[in-house]
Amino acid sequence: MERMTDNSNNERDRCPSQQEQRWDEQILHPTLDKSPERPIGAATGVNLDASGQARFTTISGVPIRRLYTEADLPEDLDQSLPGEPPYTRGIHSSGYRGKLWTMRQFSGFASPEETNLRYKYLLANGGSGLSVAFDLPTLMGCDSDDPESEGEVGKCGVAIDSLEDMETLYSGIDLEQITTSMTINSPASIIWAMYLVVAERQGADWGRISGTLQNDILKEYIAQKEYIYPPAPSMRLVVDTLEFGARFTPRFNPISISGYHIREAGSTALQELAFTLYDGVEYVEWALRRGLNVDDFAPRLSFFFNSHNDFFEEIAKFRAARKVWYRLMTERFAAKNPRSHWMRFHTQTAGVSLTAQQPKNNIARVALQALAAVLGGTQSLHTDGFDEALALPTEDAARIALRTQQILAHESGVAAVADPLGGSWFVERMTLDMEHGAFEYFKKLDNLGGMVKAIEQGYPQKEIAEASYAYQRSVETKEKTIVGVNEYATDEQPQKILYIDESVREAQTKKLRKLRAERSNDAVQSTLSALCRAAEHEPQAADNGICSANTMPYLLDCVRAYATVGEIAGTLKQVMGEYREVSIA
Repeated sequence: MERMTDNSNNERDRCPSQQEQRWDEQILHPTLDKSPERPIGAATGVNLDASGQARFTTISGVPIRRLYTEADLPEDLDQSLPGEPPYTRGIHSSGYRGKLWTMRQFSGFASPEETNLRYKYLLANGGSGLSVAFDLPTLMGCDSDDPESEGEVGKCGVAIDSLEDMETLYSGIDLEQITTSMTINSPASIIWAMYLVVAERQGADWGRISGTLQNDILKEYIAQKEYIYPPAPSMRLVVDTLEFGARFTPRFNPISISGYHIREAGSTALQELAFTLYDGVEYVEWALRRGLNVDDFAPRLSFFFNSHNDFFEEIAKFRAARKVWYRLMTERFAAKNPRSHWMRFHTQTAGVSLTAQQPKNNIARVALQALAAVLGGTQSLHTDGFDEALALPTEDAARIALRTQQILAHESGVAAVADPLGGSWFVERMTLDMEHGAFEYFKKLDNLGGMVKAIEQGYPQKEIAEASYAYQRSVETKEKTIVGVNEYATDEQPQKILYIDESVREAQTKKLRKLRAERSNDAVQSTLSALCRAAEHEPQAADNGICSANTMPYLLDCVRAYATVGEIAGTLKQVMGEYREVSIA
């Protein structure tokens, strides 16, 4: 497993000042003789190196020096300011002074009707954007009445079977006035077509609607495992959305390249950074092979990161991400438009860090993670509900999560200064190490033939599995403390949770039966057949507009005819096949 080279601990790279040497001899060592250092996270003393000395690391296992000074930084350290390339200190010169980050609470449960009410509740309480969680059948391209959907309908998100459900989901919500993020991947283009048709029927101008479609299939193969089709045809569908979006929805992000789920699967911070950005490289290269101009679609590429518990490591990761993406877009792809150079990203606090034990402790975890995201310069943010280790968040937990962001924005003072930790010797060193580590990973992925080839060989999956195992061992040996879990545990009363019963599936099944009886099934079959023919053809670069085999126009026709998610995904499956993951040693 690759671990980040901790150059800050390499004494050969450092030339300490006379002041630091004097401090070391006259102040530090006498102090250590009287009071040895205690390992962080392990009162039992298990976190020791081979010589018996306390060993301090980040949550990713990267060693940390006790002191950082100018000796830890190169003389040619990037001295750019916010709003200047390479954007280490942020893409906006005024930080959050002109505009706060979007407070976008991830929400979706049970039926479209119930989720619509939750959206209106969040907006009424100061939320400034929507973020849709879909249930597992929808994520896997199945209808609610499919036998494969039994026991899962509405459980981890909202059930969406047809345009009718999408119309209900956004009833009374003006899609020209609100930005929406949709966490959907394999059937992303189907769901996006439904969203666009809802906007169309509201009378909205596609050129004015804004939001983000996750649509990141590569991270599904790497981490989350919610895939339908094999990698190559799935990448074709993603490029279809990039091409269509560049032409018809200039303010909508057709992809959110996601490190979040890579981190949730157990990766280190560096692996999250490197694999996410290299997924971005892969999407750009596939789009260029289609014949798209990089500056036509790159300004609408967006990213999605996890904000975990290690405060400074996360801030360094976000700062490095902007710098690395700038270098990729200018050096590797020769993008000319400054907006192509910008790394714009959404952040969600770390769901994997939430504990079922003492769940209200999660309020503090989420606040620290959210603060790291803000200090790192995120454009939008979701804060987890404290009860999400147990179930979908209750209304009370969702409100507390939103209030956490509002307190940060309006009471903490952090929005008053752009990149307030810029110039910190510690943060700048960690930022550099993240950058260098990412490019080391890029070399390996290039040598493997790109991310699709690397996935087929199981490389990123194996890296993440080994990192996850190392972290779990550190928790089990108490090298890392999880408050309320492996230290400071107490008996407590069960937490009241949100429970979704099987009535949701029954209601969705009833709606589907009625829909199929009332729609024009001839029109459905006609549009599905046209989609099938388009999917069978290899897309070629278009001289003007979009290529004739781009599936998006055909998907829109299917949606307008009220074809269901399962029917549309099933049609594509006939042409593209299904993916079965290879095991890794």
